[in-house]
Amino acid sequence: MTESPELWRLSAVELHRRFREGSLTPLAVAQDCLVRLDAVNPHLNAIVVRRDERFLEEAEAATRRHAQAQPLSALDGIPLTVKDSLLTSDMPTTWGTPALRQHQTGHDELAVARARAGGALIVGKTNVPEFALEGYTDNPLFGVTGNPWAPALTPGGSSGGAVAAVAAGIAPLAIGQDGGGSIRRPASHAGVVGLKPSLSAWPREHVLPSLLLDFEVIGPLARTVGDARLLFDALRGPAPVDRSSLAAAQAAVQPRQAGPLRVLYVERMGTAPLDPQIAVSVGRAVDQLAALGHHVDTGTLPLDLDFFVEAWPQIGQIGLASMFAQHPEWEAQASPKYRELADAGRCLPASRLWQILERVKQLRRDSAALFENLDVIVMPSAAALPWPAQEAFPRRIDGQDVGPRGHAVYTGWVNAAGLPALALPTAPSAEGLPIGFQLIGGFGRDTALLELGAAYEVIAPWADRWPSL
Repeated sequence: MTESPELWRLSAVELHRRFREGSLTPLAVAQDCLVRLDAVNPHLNAIVVRRDERFLEEAEAATRRHAQAQPLSALDGIPLTVKDSLLTSDMPTTWGTPALRQHQTGHDELAVARARAGGALIVGKTNVPEFALEGYTDNPLFGVTGNPWAPALTPGGSSGGAVAAVAAGIAPLAIGQDGGGSIRRPASHAGVVGLKPSLSAWPREHVLPSLLLDFEVIGPLARTVGDARLLFDALRGPAPVDRSSLAAAQAAVQPRQAGPLRVLYVERMGTAPLDPQIAVSVGRAVDQLAALGHHVDTGTLPLDLDFFVEAWPQIGQIGLASMFAQHPEWEAQASPKYRELADAGRCLPASRLWQILERVKQLRRDSAALFENLDVIVMPSAAALPWPAQEAFPRRIDGQDVGPRGHAVYTGWVNAAGLPALALPTAPSAEGLPIGFQLIGGFGRDTALLELGAAYEVIAPWADRWPSL
């Protein structure tokens, strides 16, 4: 096989078009995908489990279906990757932890099953931090993942391997997971598009234990808004096994408001620091949204999030304590810091969890009221530029000391509220590092965000930017 750069550079939308017209075959794309994987993955460590033989066999089957004009879906024959925190029937789901090195239940996560049924070609699994609980990507099994734009720096996490694979051209699509920003922040660090859907817009079944209540949703990562929408639309839709997906489906059919959108730009979260280059880049992007004719105001977020500053780490601690109580063998092989977090969770009273659940309900009520008077909230996706790949978080932002979530102040509340958010690239930093912002909408307004993102992409395109690997 010889590398054909024009193939690995093609978008999923373009691949779908060319498969239909017969000018390109899924097998040719799959072969080129593996060449690209071999060329760049040693520099990045984005893909940690491969299935080359089955991948090519499935590409041959997709090629036959297209030759007969009988594709299974818009995804048929298009390569994608799956995050290693999502169950796959034919590959281990290690979650980046030694105890799950060979963990294979024989099930696919529901969205993965839908992708397979639609003919998508699964390249392999993408790297995560242990238990997918942190904002960088490193673990005891597979090691650290690098950013395609600067491999010594992190692509973020926990979907770090997923965004690195998309940004590097290994595959045009990825299925990621976002429990507190784990799609949106890595998307900003790698210069790609990421949608954190409304709660259960992609229903969930056959899952690893939840560590963050119901905050963990799965969604698409891609290089363009059109590609993200292609994957989102192909895998969305309710399922009785996930009752909250019925509410998401009902909310999605709300009529779209005609005319200019009411947009609130929130540059700062209280006194938390923001990298100055991010502030400038996102500010310019907000000006471009205004140039599209939307009504943009700048202000503070009109929600009370003070409770979650203390409660957020406790949610993960309680989640780990609960999981390790059910799987003590997992705890025995976990890294010390996660055992320590579980110990902290065991010390919290049951009443604390109940209090957290009540405050989450209140936040969701408050968010619903907020979006009666707003259409979109705009924020940076991350407060910091990418930092050294083996460090869990940046310790200083704009000259101020910060803790483990100093870089992540803009994202977690969206998960707790169950809202959709679309991460988009903005102009890069002076060093050429990607920067991104997020569009946040009311529950069920995923499509409206994608439409706004597509309009923004027309006037501020980024798809021709590629890292020089």
